[in-house]
Amino acid sequence: MRRALVKSSGLIHSAFRHCEARRPLLNATLMLCEVKNNIDTCKYGHSSYIFSRTISADAAKVNYEEVKRTGPLVEYERRISAGELEDGDNCQIGTLREIQRLYDELNSSVHACHLDHYSDPGKTGRSRWLWSRLMPQSSVSPVKGLYLYGGVGTGKTMLMDLFFDQLPCTWRKKRIHFHDFMLNVHSRLQKHKGVADPLEVVAGEISHESILLCLDEFMVNDVADALILNRLFKHLFSNGTERCMVHEIGSSVDYRRRTSAEEGFYFIQNSTSGFLMQRFNELIGQHTARPQEAKLVMGRTLQVPLGANGCAYFPFEELCDKPLGAADYFGLCKNFHTLALDGVPIFGLHNRTAAYRFVTLVDVMYENKARLLCTAEGTPFDLFERIVTVADAHNVAPRTSSRSRKNDDFDLCVDNELGFAKDRTISRLTEMNSKEYLEHHSEMIANKLLQGRKDEDNNENVMHA
Repeated sequence: MRRALVKSSGLIHSAFRHCEARRPLLNATLMLCEVKNNIDTCKYGHSSYIFSRTISADAAKVNYEEVKRTGPLVEYERRISAGELEDGDNCQIGTLREIQRLYDELNSSVHACHLDHYSDPGKTGRSRWLWSRLMPQSSVSPVKGLYLYGGVGTGKTMLMDLFFDQLPCTWRKKRIHFHDFMLNVHSRLQKHKGVADPLEVVAGEISHESILLCLDEFMVNDVADALILNRLFKHLFSNGTERCMVHEIGSSVDYRRRTSAEEGFYFIQNSTSGFLMQRFNELIGQHTARPQEAKLVMGRTLQVPLGANGCAYFPFEELCDKPLGAADYFGLCKNFHTLALDGVPIFGLHNRTAAYRFVTLVDVMYENKARLLCTAEGTPFDLFERIVTVADAHNVAPRTSSRSRKNDDFDLCVDNELGFAKDRTISRLTEMNSKEYLEHHSEMIANKLLQGRKDEDNNENVMHA
């Protein structure tokens, strides 16, 4: 669970005046958010789903007498007993108790929080908006949500998913990644163009569909999005969205790096000869790779140089040196489960924009559990070594007689946003190259193929009937 907020915090801060703490907040109705550490800069990272966690032997044990028979804490212990997880550290256990608290309070306030599906799901967004104008509802929720933040790889997303999966399927709930959330908001705004206040209609639709939102990796770096979110969440708050309790996962352990890294498809080499293409052809098997066109949101398309058997091949420049963004990368991941990316460079001042796009690409691929096959000029750490925050730049040794201007690295990129995002990207690239991640990816693809065959069989049976 992790992540969140805004580069231009002043534009959106007023929307969160209901927040109990002074920390930045983006939580809808009863929303579980996740954020990266470093509150001062309003820039946050994201966390991961880890399949095996190696923790210190003295990690705190959960006392079953402290929890009820169901909920995130009980499920956490069940997974530990089944060998699916290993004991978490004290920080994770403390966070789980907060999550269990939210779970218990929600179950005790189902009707008061309007968690059950509405009895009039057929109403349009504009009808609900008009009805709310005539019959305003209470904006007070009896349950406070939870806003989580912490360092990269501390388990925020894993814990959020653990919480979400324990909630009844009949509840008005949604778990969504920030990029996907914003694409959805923009699509709704387009649909309601011409309404006096389309954001109010959109907020009404969102709160009608999902009174409980679990938002992952809330990361705002676009001024226009910040302005939209400022007003959107103001409307969500008025629809019953409640302030949240703030909790930090204080663990310093990056669990992504505790996986069996260096067993995947991240290859370091200066030349982009035919090596990646050879590995790409091995993955597609007997299928023939050819240029394809991937369909994106709102009727857009993306030209894929080579694609076959769920795998796409791109030179780095084609994906990260062109004006593409999260929407394009989400569309790519919906069409292909594997990406072969040739020639990832060392990032610096000269290619800062490409670095931003690469960070977004990795975020989207990680969220979709996609497989990355790439050649790069260095390790994940090497790629971002020249990207530093302002604070890091201030720590550079001052010039002396032995260190003059000519020894400066003129390709050094001082950028707070990238500087904080790089740790998340390095962490994710490490996990995406691990045996555990790749096994989970293979299992996911096998399940999709099995479901596809079942759907085909059902369709055939319906036709014959």
